[in-house]
Amino acid sequence: MRMTRVAVAGGTGLMGRLVVERLDAAGHKAVVLARSRGVDLLTGTGVDAALAGCSAVVDVTNVGTASGRRSREFFGTVTDRLLTAGVRAGVGHVVALSIVGVDRVGLGYYRGKLHQEELLAAGPLPWTVLRATQFHAFAAQLADRGRGRSPVVLVPRALSRPVDAAEVADRLAALAVGPAHGTATPMAGPEVIPLPEMVRRLLRARGSRRRVVPVPVPGAAGRAAARGGLLPDGDVVLGVHPFDAYLRSEQERTVHECSGQRQRSGQQRGGQQRGRQPR
Repeated sequence: MRMTRVAVAGGTGLMGRLVVERLDAAGHKAVVLARSRGVDLLTGTGVDAALAGCSAVVDVTNVGTASGRRSREFFGTVTDRLLTAGVRAGVGHVVALSIVGVDRVGLGYYRGKLHQEELLAAGPLPWTVLRATQFHAFAAQLADRGRGRSPVVLVPRALSRPVDAAEVADRLAALAVGPAHGTATPMAGPEVIPLPEMVRRLLRARGSRRRVVPVPVPGAAGRAAARGGLLPDGDVVLGVHPFDAYLRSEQERTVHECSGQRQRSGQQRGGQQRGRQPR
């Protein structure tokens, strides 16, 4: 097998780290594009140097916004930087991760992702877009958002088919070292679960008593999500790991954290007792 040098834009995030691990494990050279590595995809700093010698780019960058304008600006700028620098570097393939239903559910963030797809399709380099459903960890993102001390978790009414992020990373890494596909067959998990139910099951696994309250998303986007707009509607590659497997790992993590807290508390009490002076 020939070693391929692959740039991973957003390589320090959840998906980026997984893709880097899989590329390295397969004998390829993953080059991380991130500000912590001296590469700024918004200003262009360090992009040309990072792409030198790369045969492909995997774009798994992300931005935390619900604004359509900000999402379009971010993904438009990043995609333009990667395509322009990719042409100069002789990159032969750009792979981007997108979202199932991005063309049917008009959420603000999704408008940016759809803009990214359109730029790639009209761009100068061979491209592949892999759409995937929500990752298992999306339930934790919803549960922990603005958590504070609130006993209530507000969760959008929507149907999902959650997929294991590691399985998506496997697919992205394989696509990166192969030929361009244009729009690849999307990827989803093995079961359909409403988002509120995902969060309820997560909280139970954590031993939390917080209450989940389903809330409708306003407008056409919310109606589309509630009717199944985030589910694949044609050919699909199904992951094999169910949501319950993720919940078991969350339970184990919770038990480990509680055990560690008890141990630290015991050590602190012991230290305080040893430090007392006799009267």
